[in-house]
Amino acid sequence: LDIGLDTVAAHEAELLAYATEQLDRIDGLRRIGTAPERAGLVGFVLDWAHPHDVGTILDHEGVAIRAGHHCAQPVMDRFGVPATARASFGLYNTTEEVERLVAALGTVKEIFAP
Repeated sequence: LDIGLDTVAAHEAELLAYATEQLDRIDGLRRIGTAPERAGLVGFVLDWAHPHDVGTILDHEGVAIRAGHHCAQPVMDRFGVPATARASFGLYNTTEEVERLVAALGTVKEIFAP
């Protein structure tokens, strides 16, 4: 199957825009890294949960993310966070999976938010 890099990039950009829109609606979520030209991933922190806890709960909800400092300790220091949660999007991902991420973050909020 030859779909081309432009098609892949467009799909990732569309998912990233959708995910950004959805995540920005969550109170207490702060995105880390907001450059206009970036790969299909979004890093974030929650006011009410450590990224490792977020990753563990999302895993139990069937949503895979990365959590930690991602070999970028100077960036973590710059933003004043110990770690971030990071969702990545590729050609194989769908908007439904973005919605599952957001729903799973609702579970994290139910457990940790004051």
